[in-house]
Amino acid sequence: MRFAFVTLAPLAFAVALASPSAAQPVEGASTEQASPSGAQPAEGASSGQGSPSGAQPAEGESAGRGSPPAAPAAPAIDDFEERLVLDTGRKPPPPPDPTRSTFSLQGEYQLRYRAMSDLPLRAPPLSAPGAATLGQSQYIAHWLRLSPRFHFKDKASIVAQIDVVRGLIAGDTTRDVEQVRDARAALAWYEVHPRTLYLELPWALGVVRVGQQSAHWGMGLVVNDGERASVFGDHERGSLMERVLFAATPMGKGGPLHVTVAADLVFEDNAADLLGNDVEGQDEGEGDRAVQAVVSALWRERYGEIGIYGAMRRQARERRAKTSSARFNEVLTAGILDVAGKFNAPVPGGGAHIYGELEAAVILGSASFAPSGPPPPSGHGFGRSPVVVRSVGGAATLGAVHVAGRGGRPGGRWGRVVTEIEAGYASGDDDPTDGVSRRFTFDPSHNVGLLLFDEVLAWKTARAATIAERELFAASPEPGIRSLPSKGGVPGAAYVNPRILVRPARWLDLKAGAVIAEATSDLVDPYGAPRAGGSLANYDGGDSRRRDLGVELDLGVDARIAMGRLVTLQFGTEAGVLFPGGAFDDAAGAELPDQYLLTLKLGVIH
Repeated sequence: MRFAFVTLAPLAFAVALASPSAAQPVEGASTEQASPSGAQPAEGASSGQGSPSGAQPAEGESAGRGSPPAAPAAPAIDDFEERLVLDTGRKPPPPPDPTRSTFSLQGEYQLRYRAMSDLPLRAPPLSAPGAATLGQSQYIAHWLRLSPRFHFKDKASIVAQIDVVRGLIAGDTTRDVEQVRDARAALAWYEVHPRTLYLELPWALGVVRVGQQSAHWGMGLVVNDGERASVFGDHERGSLMERVLFAATPMGKGGPLHVTVAADLVFEDNAADLLGNDVEGQDEGEGDRAVQAVVSALWRERYGEIGIYGAMRRQARERRAKTSSARFNEVLTAGILDVAGKFNAPVPGGGAHIYGELEAAVILGSASFAPSGPPPPSGHGFGRSPVVVRSVGGAATLGAVHVAGRGGRPGGRWGRVVTEIEAGYASGDDDPTDGVSRRFTFDPSHNVGLLLFDEVLAWKTARAATIAERELFAASPEPGIRSLPSKGGVPGAAYVNPRILVRPARWLDLKAGAVIAEATSDLVDPYGAPRAGGSLANYDGGDSRRRDLGVELDLGVDARIAMGRLVTLQFGTEAGVLFPGGAFDDAAGAELPDQYLLTLKLGVIH
């Protein structure tokens, strides 16, 4: 009943908002602005930087809400535009000039102050028995992202992006969660994160790209470039590849079919890190060697698009023990099949649009690093056979936007009221010993709320992995520990996430949202000590059969103030409260206290 109410109420409100108004009637809509060249291949583009040639190849350009705009031609004055739903204040990069070489530099600086409840966690029983909380209740973090690009007329382009500085400036640090990337365990404001550097060569029907690129597909559940804005929360690192990409429109310029083929060496994503920087001090810096072949096809029309993405991946990493000479290779061989699409349509009577997007993915293969429980008492993991990987996940969003302003001039309209609801599902795994890995985890940059997935489950899975690596398997590495932390993604859960955004003025956003979630299987710590009687336990040692993850409520305010044509200032705040469900009860049956988070935001965009 609770799920039904949360699902139906925002939809009824959306229909009520999509009523005739004084705004001009809408004759048509387009999910993306048209490319000047007409070539819009579908897969493999960088993190929303747009194609310097005007072509818009991209894995997931197809459905990247809130992505930085490319440099397209202006849409029809009453067409649907993504910025009507989520306006970030970012400007499109300048297009190449066919008569001369040009250089441009864009960027943004973001500063965050966060205060939150000190999250209770299971204490490491041997190494830190007194560490019963995360140890972090406030901190200040920042990042400076620069995006230079050079165009040699319209013949070739060099596109780059780098986070020049990123990290914690001040505040509390975490403790005993080192088995996860970006653990916030030390003050380090000076970290440098290279993102993209590639050469782009346009050709008659598309584009060729060579170099380090970011990738995105659909809603970003599996492949996410870490550049797309969301209603709540911030984006993360993203999927970065050393890539050779060919993208084309086989039916000619402006044709509806967009095909992309790519060969990748993964630099970093949610499952791999080439340089071995994902976990502090682990494996003496050995990184993952992950290679993959990618093919995608997208059919794009004015009112919508649908596409299919496929990838074959092999990933290996040498694991090393902390207290012995034991080592072995973790290996993943898997195929990914992912279907994504989106649509939009004008509401009869004018002044509003309905829109939606969806993505569904299945991962099949075998892996020696999937969580599969403690080894036999006499084993060291060397004889452990690869487990079968069978995981599925998906999400869908349906929304309506009421439009204010007039379409007689470019950018003359904005979304006055936006209502939308997102529902998602990620398969879970309640038996870590049956030889089948079923847990599906969304990419961390697909944000769902502020607290439940980004904080509570992220840190509880990180603490569980740390206890296992430090205390259970110090003498012999154990397959699967690195894949246990969810890193802020949605792991083995189903949720509904209604959101509403109201703009009293074009530059001011008032927003609210809720998350109601349940585990899709028993919530099991695959390395945790069994409860009395031999049953498996959750991440706090409690009853794993309790699946209610809780209810989260979020509020926020965002403001964008243009300082001339070159600079936009961003101000904002976000706050959330989580009322945890029984899935977080500990071994004694004690409930997890309510969790709170407050974020203050300041940004400068050029």
